Amino acid sequence: MQRYHTPLDLVRSRPVEGPVACARPDRLTIAAHWFQDNFPGEVLYAVKANPSPWVIDALYAAGLRWFDAASLAEVELVAERCPDATIAFLHPVKSRHAIRRAYFDHGVRIFVLDCEAELEKILVETDHADDLTLIVRLAVSNDGAALPLAGKFGAGEAEAPDLIRAARAHAEALGVSFHVGSQCMAPNAYGAAMAEASRLIAKAGVTVDIVDVGGGFPAPYPGLTPPPLSDYIDAIERAFEGMMVLENADLWCEPGRALIAEAVSVLTRVELVKGEAVYLNDGAYGCLFDMVHAQWPFPIQVHRADGEASLQTAEFTLYGPTCDPIDTMPGRHALPADLAEGDVIEVGMLGAYGTAMATGFNGFGQVETCKVDDYPWMSLYSPAAPVPAPADAVIPAAAGDRILPFARAQRRRRARLMRKRG
Repeated sequence: MQRYHTPLDLVRSRPVEGPVACARPDRLTIAAHWFQDNFPGEVLYAVKANPSPWVIDALYAAGLRWFDAASLAEVELVAERCPDATIAFLHPVKSRHAIRRAYFDHGVRIFVLDCEAELEKILVETDHADDLTLIVRLAVSNDGAALPLAGKFGAGEAEAPDLIRAARAHAEALGVSFHVGSQCMAPNAYGAAMAEASRLIAKAGVTVDIVDVGGGFPAPYPGLTPPPLSDYIDAIERAFEGMMVLENADLWCEPGRALIAEAVSVLTRVELVKGEAVYLNDGAYGCLFDMVHAQWPFPIQVHRADGEASLQTAEFTLYGPTCDPIDTMPGRHALPADLAEGDVIEVGMLGAYGTAMATGFNGFGQVETCKVDDYPWMSLYSPAAPVPAPADAVIPAAAGDRILPFARAQRRRRARLMRKRG
């Protein structure tokens, strides 16, 4: 990747002909260390949030060895770049071909399911293997999420106990999982979901080895600032203590947004200003998908190749480059009143579901990636909002970025390692 001190340096050095993703691997490293130091169990990166090779490489370099894949392509990506990683195939609906390839070609032993038909597929395509870790995904409330995901996946109360029993009969290790929804703003949502999972496990009447609390861990956006991540860990730990699982059961999580959101911003160029309408070279079919569909605010700043933009602002409507009228950013955006063709808008917090969502519709969607050293946005991993550094500075990890792990987390990890070595 080409490297610049700041996105403004990039804008002043060359034209931004297409969208440019500004990668900050150091921010990803800080987030990865925080989860590994503080979550009392295995941390599986949800590859779908951003499958860019540099992301996988940076996480691996930061010590992460577990990955949540949702497709055969994601399995292959991780297997190629991290041959000794543990890959969990955690999409509840998989093709038979994908199951067989994952198991026999890439050594995947962890599969999720939410119905007996999917269990049957996994058993048949692995030739009824006796070394499977089977995870039963449960349906839980998404009331605490800014972006609910309930309804598509998860075994409900009526079928879950029977499914847990059926999976137990074929699993070397059995787990349950759930998803509280994307951008969960309520730490107690995890506790409520875990209590429901415990109740269903008790009804099933079998032992469970793994509790996977899924994703949903949030990132900070303007006007959508979540509680400290430590509150989520505390809620999960408290709930785990009361669950009907084995004393030495393992705890997993699948962060995506919380790990990668802060690590990328996207540069998009103004192609035309027509009154209050601004036309960009990126939009709903590109890296700005979440701006349209999540419909929460993202941090924005404007860069100009020559001179400075006005401090006075005006309200504009932003449009993407395609011919589709739905390629429109909802709401009005306060931008410099003298915004002009050639100005570059930087949208922050797009590490998750930014470049991953870009398509080739209408011939647009080619995204360049470069590395930058600044960090002007809010962070969940620093004690205070960072101050932009001088152009020649590299942002170091703040003293508060690394937090000592819970003693109980260390004990649980030691117990797991002893079991593996035994």
